[in-house]
Amino acid sequence: MNLRQLRVSRRSIGIAAALAGTVSLAIGAHAALSLRALDAAKAAVATGQVTESVGTEFVRKGSRLALVIGNGHYPDANEPLAQPINDARALTHALRHDGFDVDVVEDASKDDMTRAVDRLKSKITPDSVVMLFFGGYGVQAGSESYMIPVDAAIWKESDVRRQGVSVESVLDMMKAQGARAKLVVVDASRRNPYERRFRAYSHGLAPINAPDSALILSSATPGKVADDSAELNSVLVGELLNQLGKESVGAEAVFNKARVAVSRVSDGAQVPSVSSSLLEDVRFGALTENAGS
Repeated sequence: MNLRQLRVSRRSIGIAAALAGTVSLAIGAHAALSLRALDAAKAAVATGQVTESVGTEFVRKGSRLALVIGNGHYPDANEPLAQPINDARALTHALRHDGFDVDVVEDASKDDMTRAVDRLKSKITPDSVVMLFFGGYGVQAGSESYMIPVDAAIWKESDVRRQGVSVESVLDMMKAQGARAKLVVVDASRRNPYERRFRAYSHGLAPINAPDSALILSSATPGKVADDSAELNSVLVGELLNQLGKESVGAEAVFNKARVAVSRVSDGAQVPSVSSSLLEDVRFGALTENAGS
């Protein structure tokens, strides 16, 4: 081999090595991008940003937000309510597994509840699916149903309006913020400790009107009360959790099946109420929600 041929060979080897290095860098960069995409998807699920996988790309489908309130220790009650806090914890676990960003509050005062609603408000965007759960004592005043904080001092109906937080007001806030779908579960149709103080009182909760794109589940028919069982969870939340444990189930089907199951296991003594004005299918099941696409 002459000198010229040797130089050409060395040049060819150098070019080949450079090409190999470039290919290696490209492969490494692609792998890094894929890992970053996967990490982003995991983070999105953790923060309630539902995504759909298309190869290694993830398309944002909308946030899932939930406010879960469980109130059990009311000074005016003869004894604490055990189920609302157990229910709040169990439902929080199920919703987080389903991709919801959950804010959970236990034994909430009026200020606690107001701040929690404000936090929820700050997160809602027009593509949000938003859920509210309240377990504890509920009281109807006029035509509205109020969630009662643990520090409420209630002696007359006007105190309910002043110290409670109306379910309707939270729904109105969700609507004003442009939430795509609004889900509400109110497990508060208990015989409350304030009723003996009212001269005229209607038991249970008032009908909760569903604004556009809303689905509402109450633990009993309007005007009726339901007694707590001896179970760890309330009958309503127990049956709701059973339905949420199934894969890719529509929210309306979940609420209706829970209603039927509660009526069956209570032999008709407790019949929950479901009201729907949903305009699209909202599905439970992590990364499976149908956004209408």
